[in-house]
Amino acid sequence: MAISFDLTGKRALVTGANTGIGQAIAVALAQAGADIALAGRSEPAETLALIAATGRKCIDLRADLSSIAPVEALVDGVVNALGGIDILVNNAGIIRRNDLADFTEDDWDAVVDTNLKTLFFLSQAAAKVMMAQGSGKIINIASLLSFQGGIRVPSYAAAKSGVAGLTKAMANELAPKGVQVNAIAPGYITTNNTAALQADETRNRQILERIPAGRWGKPEDIAGAAVFLASGAADYVTGHILAVDGGWLAR
Repeated sequence: MAISFDLTGKRALVTGANTGIGQAIAVALAQAGADIALAGRSEPAETLALIAATGRKCIDLRADLSSIAPVEALVDGVVNALGGIDILVNNAGIIRRNDLADFTEDDWDAVVDTNLKTLFFLSQAAAKVMMAQGSGKIINIASLLSFQGGIRVPSYAAAKSGVAGLTKAMANELAPKGVQVNAIAPGYITTNNTAALQADETRNRQILERIPAGRWGKPEDIAGAAVFLASGAADYVTGHILAVDGGWLAR
């Protein structure tokens, strides 16, 4: 059997695709043939235009994923508009930075609710559709902090460690139903979330010195991994956290 990365006829929901990693993944899935639904708080005008240029269908389903309130309606919206859901990319996430001694309950809850709680319940809603179909792919965006503790980001480290564990737990239950669940752990990528680190001359230098590839990653560096995990080429890959980090964890 020929190995194929072709996603023609597949329907994908990508959260947090306005810019950065989510945008790159959404565009790459469309380039591989998938129709795309985008979910986020703000209008993804640039992403919509980039996907339109591929000739694939793309819909904008506005949703505030800081709570689980919209998840059922969001999945229903994808199914109604695209006819089903074959791929879910849980990319939406936030980060809050502060010293441990000064970290607030509000900052803890905001990060854990968005990055972990909503991710689970959106996956649950999508998985119900995928199980009925007998197939599907769920791709979570984890982090290097799924493996490490980081500095001044306790809730983010806790949430992303939770994403890694949850990826494996969901994979164990859903694999017999024909649904594969995996995660991508991006390294240091040039996005809005890392703008403060990029602007800090000392931290930027320290980060670059640690990365064997010698550069920050680009959002497009994550997109190829997402296409692989979404495709038939990854049908026997499940419960895996794929680091795309320029060699950071190997150092």
